[in-house]
Amino acid sequence: MYTRLYRHGVLEKEGFPIEEVSDYVSDPDSTVWFDLCCPTPEELGALGEELGLHELAVEDVVSERQRPKVDIYDNHLFITVYGIHLDGDRLAPVEVDVFVTANALVTIRENAGFDIDEVVRRWDASRRLAGHGVAYLLHGLLDHVVDSHLDFVESLDGQVDDLEESLFEEASRVGARELQRTVYTLRRNAAMFRKIALPMREVVGTLLRREHDLLVAPEMMPYFHDVYDHTLRVDQWIDSLRDLMANLRETRLAQQGFRLNEIMKRLTGWAAVIAVPTAITGFYGMNVPYPGEGQPWGFWLSSALVAVSSVALYMAFKKRDWL
Repeated sequence: MYTRLYRHGVLEKEGFPIEEVSDYVSDPDSTVWFDLCCPTPEELGALGEELGLHELAVEDVVSERQRPKVDIYDNHLFITVYGIHLDGDRLAPVEVDVFVTANALVTIRENAGFDIDEVVRRWDASRRLAGHGVAYLLHGLLDHVVDSHLDFVESLDGQVDDLEESLFEEASRVGARELQRTVYTLRRNAAMFRKIALPMREVVGTLLRREHDLLVAPEMMPYFHDVYDHTLRVDQWIDSLRDLMANLRETRLAQQGFRLNEIMKRLTGWAAVIAVPTAITGFYGMNVPYPGEGQPWGFWLSSALVAVSSVALYMAFKKRDWL
């Protein structure tokens, strides 16, 4: 559990028990932040009573897989966002619920996969903004979330580029199954990421509306606009990646069809090369009189015909790239 107390824009205390939060929240000159990871329903109920949180917002914390959103209540905001977490090579986003009051910020993490320490480092790196209270804390949190989205979509773009190059490498034929699995994982991660990234534009846009000047002071507006610009960049990037992955899939299918045609063409060529010698030897193997029967020159004639026809067909097919 993390707790922090700012008074007049200065970090005054941290690591205090959560039971002391109500004492500090009553002071309008104080700004309090505390973090909960995997809280129990009883803890959430006590939190709701202490801060006067709406019961529907508390229920949303308990419910799994909420859509990223901003809910506006009389005395607080409820925000749901998702942090990036990778379980092996698969995306496993972590839900982070945020309660925002006039002078308190509460973060509730679904699990420890969300790096709250990085958020704290961002706050410490921009302490000159701490005088803006809750807006300063909320900006640091959203800035970290959106930047992690930007980093993840950039990594997806790099993976797509690598896959495009590997499609035309000879080595990719050997690892076709692995390549197929990589494409599937990439498409799955992109689809899941799109569900949590696209609504972020609406989340930040809601905070930028002028009726929320009580929360986001004019001095903090440029910083929130910067976060909003990053959300737009993520949206545009993920849309372009969807097109690239669709082209990648179509290219993969076309490439498989082309390779199948190449295999069939070569098998047909070899079948034709074998068919003519088979016809010649079959003719000379008939149980009827024929020119050269029982004579050495008959054997050499059939052998010469087999060799000449086979070489001629092989050279003709090779010239046309059929073999």
